[in-house]
Amino acid sequence: MIRMKDVQMTGRHSDMTQHETQEDAANGITPGGTTGAFRDVLAKDHARRGKPPLHLVDMNAEQRIEAANQLGLQPFRVKQLANHYFAHYAVDAARFTDFPESMRQQASRIFLPRLINEVTRQTADEGTTVKTLWELFDGARIESVLMRYPKRTTLCISSQVGCGMGCPFCATGQLGLTRNMSAGEILEQVRVAAKAMRDGDIAGGPGRLSNVVFMGMGEPMGNYRAVISAVRQMSALPPNGFGISARNITVSTVGVVPGINKLAKEGLPLRLAVSLHAPTDALRDELVPMNKRFNTTQVLDAAHAYYLASKRRVSIEYALMRGINDQAEHARELARRLNHYGDDWVHVNPIPLNPIEGSRWTASKPQDERQFLEILHHAGITATLRDTRGSDIDGACGQLAAKNLPVAAAV
Repeated sequence: MIRMKDVQMTGRHSDMTQHETQEDAANGITPGGTTGAFRDVLAKDHARRGKPPLHLVDMNAEQRIEAANQLGLQPFRVKQLANHYFAHYAVDAARFTDFPESMRQQASRIFLPRLINEVTRQTADEGTTVKTLWELFDGARIESVLMRYPKRTTLCISSQVGCGMGCPFCATGQLGLTRNMSAGEILEQVRVAAKAMRDGDIAGGPGRLSNVVFMGMGEPMGNYRAVISAVRQMSALPPNGFGISARNITVSTVGVVPGINKLAKEGLPLRLAVSLHAPTDALRDELVPMNKRFNTTQVLDAAHAYYLASKRRVSIEYALMRGINDQAEHARELARRLNHYGDDWVHVNPIPLNPIEGSRWTASKPQDERQFLEILHHAGITATLRDTRGSDIDGACGQLAAKNLPVAAAV
């Protein structure tokens, strides 16, 4: 029987130490707010969440070597496996002809367990937009969306099963948070998409996955450790990563200030996107419940500090909702708040809302969208109306999963 000190051969992540858990909770980065003005919205399955199988990308260097030793493999074999995974997007060890045939099955089980399985997919825009519903080891379901443009291909990925932020206009927010995803589960979304592009499986022929955005299901700052691990491995060159430029990776947040501050210290040229959606605390308290924990001033201060540290302009995401946050006074107040910092530090993305079926939150009128942009431009704010994709295929994040997941409950 194989035993390991640092890697559990049962295929589950070992729990964090109590110190680590307390430290992350104190930073406000991990989910679990059960007291105070804001409380996480949890799915009913949250209490029964489990740990996904441990994958090669979840292991540090010492853990990989220890796993190899326990299998009787030389350390260089781990590098071979990593090269297959990152350079060739391959996970079927049975076909690794440079690997000992007698060890392929065990190596596959220990280092490359299957983490995501396609349930269904929807396509739009003549096949250049592909939305996939994935099932994880515990039956949980998440989504990713691949969008091919003339000069780039962007993958929108999930970082949590559901989301605990509770934004009322968001389909994912209505699911509640079930659990964090592992770095392996996050990276598998990237690997599959990169392979599909390379193999010409997406309309337009063979190509390359160039951009990744953490704008799918979940609050990335609520799963900070796994997200940063995934980002570092996306941006490293093979055999340590997929070689996607860190400048082409965007991490989005509703405004978890400690997470933004920590991200600023990582030394990564990532693009930060802040889902603001309202220019005042009174309105944002209604649209983004997290605002009751970190208000607009705190969020914008942290975002500006990130700009100063990274020299990368921050994206301000602003979902336009008819008669709620899309009027002239909202645009003028937003411009005033952003110009308060005195430099060209943001790019605003007004987003036509992709409404949830049966929701009172609806998309803005085209004339209001144009007026909103004109006011921002007149105030010297760079702004571009987001090109929405997949409105005819349950395009809003969480819509596809919502058809398959139970209703969440606030705690």
